[in-house]
Order: sequence, then structure tokens, then C-alpha cells
Amino acid sequence: MAETNVLILYYSKHGNTAKMAKLIARGVSSCQGVNAVIRSICPAGNEDFVSSDIFVTEKDLYDCDALILGSPVRFGNMAAPMKEFIDSTGGVWASGGLESKPAAVFTSGSSLHGGQESTLLSMMIPLFHHGMILIGLPYSEKPLLNTESGGTPYGASHWSGNGSDRIIDKNEKELCLALGKRVAEIAKKQKAG
Repeated sequence: MAETNVLILYYSKHGNTAKMAKLIARGVSSCQGVNAVIRSICPAGNEDFVSSDIFVTEKDLYDCDALILGSPVRFGNMAAPMKEFIDSTGGVWASGGLESKPAAVFTSGSSLHGGQESTLLSMMIPLFHHGMILIGLPYSEKPLLNTESGGTPYGASHWSGNGSDRIIDKNEKELCLALGKRVAEIAKKQKAG
């Protein structure tokens, strides 16, 4: 059987969401037979943007068996480049390209009470419209009970501090790994039938 592919798609302004994406990818890859595919969003109007990132294509959406979406917090919502990308997926939606695939979300924000949970929820809404099956973090994940910064049942989150320079702490890291592994296991089972 072909490997299960989990697409981890993110936009990152200060690098924190990108760091989370890499941790989530490690969680995905810890599940045998599952491949983590990391892609980012090119900021609009910056097609000449120089980066080592691989930018997402529509084909990536069709080819994935699961999707994990990440964005920084922007006034309690996903960042504009992520929203603009999602708004461009009407063709994928019309064809059912993401229908019945597992999905999850993650975020990073510099303000402790700046809307991490509402950002996660804002990213879930279009995924529901695409017919995806949303996956969160259960309270059986012990770091969820101990976190004093990021981490919610809606998805992984990170509080980056006022200067966006706070490192991802132990609980946040464990929740990123757990989210990746959880989505990978569910996607693998679903693909196997």
C-alpha cells in the first residue's frame, strides 16, 4: 500500500508557526508508513519572495490524505495570507478534493489572551465547508492539563511572547508532536479502510 501523506500547510511571519510545523511533522513521521509533507504560503504580491520554503500548490491539496493547517494569530483570526489562500480553493471545494479527509489546526500568537482559540476555530470553519473531518487534542494528552501558555483541545498553540521570541516550551512541543501523531494515525487507518 502507498504511504499516507499528511500535508502540513502553514503561513509564518516571525518563524514561530514554521517551528511548530516542523514539530508537528516529527509527530506525523513517528507513525510508520506516514509521510509528512510541509508546505508554506507565499505572501500575496511577493511571488519573488526568497525562501527555502516550498510553497503549496493546488495539487498538494488533492494529493494529501490529511491536512494540518497553521497560521499566526491576527486579531483573533487567521493571518490574511492564509485566508487568501483558503479563499482561492473554490475549485478544490467544488470537486470535493478534501472531502472526508482528516484535518487539524495550529497557531502561534504573541499576546497571551490574544485569540489563540478563536484563530483555531476560524481555520476550522472553511475545513468544515470542504467536508473535512476535524481532529483536536483530547485531554488524555497530559500536557494539555499542565500548560500555562499554549495548547487547547481545538489544536496545538504557542504563546510566542510580546517580542515573538519566546521559545516553544515543553508542553507546547509535546502537544505539537501529539497532534501530528494523532492525525497521522487516523489518516493511516482511514486510508487502509
